[in-house]
Amino acid sequence: MAKANPAQPDTAQAPGPLRSVLYMPASNARAMEKARTLDCDAVVLDLEDAVAPEAKADARARLVAAAQAGGFGHRKLIGRINALTTAWGADDLAAMAKAPIDALLAPKVDDPQDVAALSAAMDKAGFDGNVALWVMIETPRAVMALERIGAAARGSRLAGFVLGLNDLAKDTGMVQLPGRAAFLPVMVQAVMAARANGLVLLDGVCNAIDDPARMEDECRQARALGMDGKTLIHPAQIDTANRVFAPSAEELAEAEAIVAAFDDPANAGKGALRINGKMAERLHRDMAVKLMAQAEAIRR
Repeated sequence: MAKANPAQPDTAQAPGPLRSVLYMPASNARAMEKARTLDCDAVVLDLEDAVAPEAKADARARLVAAAQAGGFGHRKLIGRINALTTAWGADDLAAMAKAPIDALLAPKVDDPQDVAALSAAMDKAGFDGNVALWVMIETPRAVMALERIGAAARGSRLAGFVLGLNDLAKDTGMVQLPGRAAFLPVMVQAVMAARANGLVLLDGVCNAIDDPARMEDECRQARALGMDGKTLIHPAQIDTANRVFAPSAEELAEAEAIVAAFDDPANAGKGALRINGKMAERLHRDMAVKLMAQAEAIRR
């Protein structure tokens, strides 16, 4: 039976750090072995885009074996299947039920009916009740249905959105220029739909592997929009994502000052305080507590 998403809109929070989520092709045994040693927060073992059609059956077996062998430590383990409408999707899903993963990532989701079908298929295949469903937001139909897809979390396994801007660019003709101005409306809408429904939200990949400045800009943009982290296509991108999506020393010091001020008995009953030259309300204390919890989770 699917475990319904219990999160409420005002308590949406990622399940532990998800600053850096690295795609690794399941067809590459060396890549999956290397993933066990990298400082990313999660690994996506991929059966879809990164695997050629003729290699998909073998990659499926490799993925299950790697997951069962374990050794991924603190890293959350995600399995990305091919769409259920493809020749490989049903077999991918059936095989993934045997793999000890934290979440199943499904591509090409267009509407809430797709979410319901995926969640029901996971139940039928025998997935553990704690395995979440994450979906790619990468088609024009999905963008138009974002709020309805997010609302499908109630009563299903849905727990996360992952932006797929490369596919969206392909289907729309929109160009991913530096700054991603054309995609900002989609990104903001995804943030709203995710937060309204208690979902994790991860930014799409940065294709410019040899352009660390662009990678940093995209991470800063995504964090400023309120996303939980970024999907990555190369280990060289991990350190940037980890640094940008973690609270800085200055942010943490400010958060600690806000919490300390509101917890001071001398300020009992006050709804607003002046702290280091800024006005802070109770909502800022709540934000500070969340940021401190994030820093502690990263430290652990």
